[in-house]
Amino acid sequence: MNAANTNDDKGGRNIVIIGGGIQGTSIAFHLHRKLSDSGRDSNASITILEATALASAASGKGGGFMARSWGNGSVTQRLHELAFDSYERLCSGDDAILHVESYRKLPVLSVSPGPDSEPSAKKAKTSGGNKNKENNPSMADIVPEWLDGSIGRISPLGYGDDTAQVTPKEFVEKMMEYVNRPEEKEKGPGVNIVVGKCVGVDYENGDGDDSGEKVVKGVIYVTTSTTDGSDDDEKEEYLTATDVIVAAGPWACQAEEWFEGAVQLPMEGVKSTSIVWKPPVDEEGNLRKEAVDATALFCGEDYRFGTHLEVYPRPDGTIYICGIGGSDYITTSELQSSAFLTNCPPKPDRIDAAKSAFQLMSATYATQGELSHAQACMRPCPPDALPYMGRVPGYRGGYINAGHNCWGIAWAPACGMAMAELVLEGECSCLDLRPFDPARFTVGKGRGGRGRKKGSVSVGEQW
Repeated sequence: MNAANTNDDKGGRNIVIIGGGIQGTSIAFHLHRKLSDSGRDSNASITILEATALASAASGKGGGFMARSWGNGSVTQRLHELAFDSYERLCSGDDAILHVESYRKLPVLSVSPGPDSEPSAKKAKTSGGNKNKENNPSMADIVPEWLDGSIGRISPLGYGDDTAQVTPKEFVEKMMEYVNRPEEKEKGPGVNIVVGKCVGVDYENGDGDDSGEKVVKGVIYVTTSTTDGSDDDEKEEYLTATDVIVAAGPWACQAEEWFEGAVQLPMEGVKSTSIVWKPPVDEEGNLRKEAVDATALFCGEDYRFGTHLEVYPRPDGTIYICGIGGSDYITTSELQSSAFLTNCPPKPDRIDAAKSAFQLMSATYATQGELSHAQACMRPCPPDALPYMGRVPGYRGGYINAGHNCWGIAWAPACGMAMAELVLEGECSCLDLRPFDPARFTVGKGRGGRGRKKGSVSVGEQW
């Protein structure tokens, strides 16, 4: 068993999480709950160091789809299962402690693009043979009313028993509201939010053993008073830390420098545009949220527009769409220079393509649809499409949790639990973290050659 990092003085443990997205806040949430439930280390502190604002990147712009069984047979299967069950337990039902309004289970369809005209979606509404049979709904029951334009073949991917959605920003906000309630702060540490950009990890050489480990002492970060994120007015600050968890999404690869090469974290950022539709309106201009029935769509490649749409209707009546194509691939060196950290603009041509592709599928949105907004964010993709989760070798109190590809939102509760266990208990019991070793591409760690060879392989547009 690996020992957890400890602090013998009366100050307690100071845990700093770098990154305020859904991964970082989930770690903070589960650290708070474990410390509160155990009643130990009453002097502990939990701090999130975030460069801009909570959920400002993918966690504020992602679709929030999750699927319990879509990892079956892979090393990520347990991540899917544990996180899916945790979302349901935390977000809905009488015993839920977060009551996240945007969480719900929903069915999923696979949809092929249709011809340029001749609406065909309504055919599916009349072709189901087992309609309304309990526990065996037909496809006709799950084709949404707004899918009333031109489509090709459709087939069910799930009936809503193991597929669900959440608006990630709301989940982040509800977690932070919960841990900082007065009654919760009486039981354990709340979570402090510090706005600043990490530029280094401070450490001292360990004493009392021959391990040669360095011991984390703190985090060095900079703040700026400018609104454009420039470095013209930066001020260096310091956070004392016994434990540092890097959960900075695609920019977590900057930790290579912070830990002086002890770990190599090859990362590709897949920068993609997404759009959000307003709910349709009636003849009097009133929003019709109830008209947006809940079925998600995974659409085939539409070569006319260069899209492979993923369509997620939300409980507030909006429809989120990604899979728009035309993504940009941001290199590790660019991410280490903070590319798109403070400004990640969408592509106008991809906005137009997504609108055209969706309005061909939906006559409702072709005639009544109005776009709410467009945005862009990045997926953090290691070469093997597996996350980095675990200790930084040679650093007592150093941890990485990043690179979760397109499943970062879906896996967040499981990752939060796992990292909280690792930090506080010295080992993780809810997940096997060995496949996610942050040092698996580090030269000199036994698998560096494999990492170099795979480093140039594209992670692909979707996965």
